[in-house]
Amino acid sequence: MTKNPSLEPLLARIEIMLGRLKQAHPNATYELDWDTPLQLLVGTILAAQCTDERVNRVTKTLFPKYPTAQAFADADILELEEDLKPTGFYRKKAQTVQSMCQELVARFAGEVPPTMEQLTTLPGVARKTANVVLNCAFDIPSGIIVDTHVARVSPRLGLSKQKNADKIERDLMKLVPQEDWTFFGPAVVLHGRYTCIASSPKCSECILENICEQNI
Repeated sequence: MTKNPSLEPLLARIEIMLGRLKQAHPNATYELDWDTPLQLLVGTILAAQCTDERVNRVTKTLFPKYPTAQAFADADILELEEDLKPTGFYRKKAQTVQSMCQELVARFAGEVPPTMEQLTTLPGVARKTANVVLNCAFDIPSGIIVDTHVARVSPRLGLSKQKNADKIERDLMKLVPQEDWTFFGPAVVLHGRYTCIASSPKCSECILENICEQNI
């Protein structure tokens, strides 16, 4: 990473943040239950406008029923909709999952491709979803996951002034060493989910309180 003098104060804070986050969440990863890249990809799509906990309840029976991309591709769409109903927006999600799996079968022999360029050509897969799969399933530092939690926490910590997820990600990628990208996203997700929550953040319990933009 080429150092920019104007970023040096932030880079110093990032180093401290990384150290504390690694102590608090040494094995940080996305809180979806999965065994294969396909399962993580499908679970991430289902997690839109739905909690990970509910998705995990659904996928406990969904994944054994549809063990491959081919199985999702060949599914009866009305039955798949019913299977996905508890996750909300189930008609759209069923269509997205099936279309995505049909593309996997047609173009990638039913396997999830391990590149950002290929993943983002699939229906329903934008950078955030692709980063979840690449970071967590393949341990590839393709970028930094920016979900609703990371998008909320990053400005609070003074790491970005942007509101758009892609722009926040670009700001974070300038600050966080690439070898820490696969850790940083999931760790900040956990920090945002349990400590730096949307309303009434738990500042008194926060490991980053004294280096948070809100307190500097």
